[in-house]
Amino acid sequence: MDIHTNIPIKNLTTMKIGGNARFMTEIHTPEEIETVYKNAKKQSLPIFVIGGGSNVIAKDEGYSGIIVRIRIPGFEVIADDLNSTTIRIGAGENWDSVVKRTVDMGLSGIESMSGIPGTAGAGPVQNMGAYGQEIADTLQSLSVFDSQTGIFILLTNDDCKFSYRNSIFRDSAKGRYVIASIVLKLSKNQPQPPFYEALQKYFDEHNIKLFTQKVVRDAVLDLRNIKLPDPTNLPNSGSFFKNAIVEAWQTADLKKIDPNIPLYDMGDGKFKVPTGWLIENVGLKGQLLHGIRIYDKNALVLVNESAASYADLAKARDEIVRQVISKFHIQIEQEPLEI
Repeated sequence: MDIHTNIPIKNLTTMKIGGNARFMTEIHTPEEIETVYKNAKKQSLPIFVIGGGSNVIAKDEGYSGIIVRIRIPGFEVIADDLNSTTIRIGAGENWDSVVKRTVDMGLSGIESMSGIPGTAGAGPVQNMGAYGQEIADTLQSLSVFDSQTGIFILLTNDDCKFSYRNSIFRDSAKGRYVIASIVLKLSKNQPQPPFYEALQKYFDEHNIKLFTQKVVRDAVLDLRNIKLPDPTNLPNSGSFFKNAIVEAWQTADLKKIDPNIPLYDMGDGKFKVPTGWLIENVGLKGQLLHGIRIYDKNALVLVNESAASYADLAKARDEIVRQVISKFHIQIEQEPLEI
């Protein structure tokens, strides 16, 4: 396990901004997690854990502690029956490679999350999801290092307190746990309609009526290629804002502002509003703000076209938030975590 010094954090993230980290290391085994935390504690150094860096934004002042990149491998079938297969996956595994592998095995449950960048261990942090699926639907448990007690424990799905793009890992227990592996239980049944609206529309337009895991995966990858820029060519962190969640009592006022506003009933008196639609309907889609381009094919995505600093990104973000509040009275929230 090598320790690197004075590493530009922008080189570790897909948004390509931010200052330097005092130290950086890569972790390839669970035991190395324990070692790093013991050594950091002796030197009173803070730790920030990242996977692929696709959902993390670094500030200009950098980080005075240790950036830990999780690279723990593993893909093991631990249970199998007539209807399902349960798999333990190392937190450092590339997420899309995991999806492809499960699809090739004829398993359902995560095929709609094809193409999402990053690592398997990062998925539960924000309750990763796309096209009607989220990791909370299939996750059974996680092996985590508890930095407070210094031991590894097993957390269940219920322990994670999953909600829309949220969990204890970015809320009540932020910074406490390091995910070493996850366990997913996937179905052997074929995907069945109705599908998520955008996915169903794709199938209808392409006259696709026979559905397999591979058919769904290929459709999702095609949709993502159309709507999302490749971060290796255009620096970005995917969907920069969470979709907005509003209360039922707000919907009448929103309809008065714009009768065409899309509202999706989530139950419990809550409705989802696509934040990309909100940004587009304040006239910002395709605009350049402080070196940050609101992507012309998907207003949820902010592309770093010429921004040199986190300060530039923050100015662009705050201007977008302000304009959405001004017109729709909705406070939209950033999705990527910040170092």
